[in-house]
Amino acid sequence: MLNEVMHIGITVSDMERSISFYRDVLGLDYQGELMMEGPETDALFHLSGCKVRVAYLNGSSELFAPPVELIQFLAPGFEVSHPDLQKTSISELCFHCENIDQLYRHLKDHQVECLSEPQSFDFTKYGFGKSRAIYFKDPDGIVLEAIQNIDK
Repeated sequence: MLNEVMHIGITVSDMERSISFYRDVLGLDYQGELMMEGPETDALFHLSGCKVRVAYLNGSSELFAPPVELIQFLAPGFEVSHPDLQKTSISELCFHCENIDQLYRHLKDHQVECLSEPQSFDFTKYGFGKSRAIYFKDPDGIVLEAIQNIDK
């Protein structure tokens, strides 16, 4: 019934701040944005008087990956939540990187909150290989992950 992931949506509180973070700090390519409003938007979001700003950013990889969709509710507003890995939800959005130590230093230089230094994992006995990973947060506290695959 379903085929592929079309985008990964993240509700944000400040579109300009989030575009700057995902584009300038994480290096995603800004694709553009649109405004959603009217009866169809009200019906889709099950709200009245709904106005939503939406921006799209893509990675620069030659491999297909769904774009990140940033969503800001301009009307009727939004509730600020506190994302948490230990709560039932989408736990994180994960990005591949070539050099996790370099990324970690870059994030720290930009005052990005990291949950730890890069950690090494060996899941070869499960058929998944070796990797290094970090969790960090976007400006709204949404948990993101970066993984570097390690050759055997």
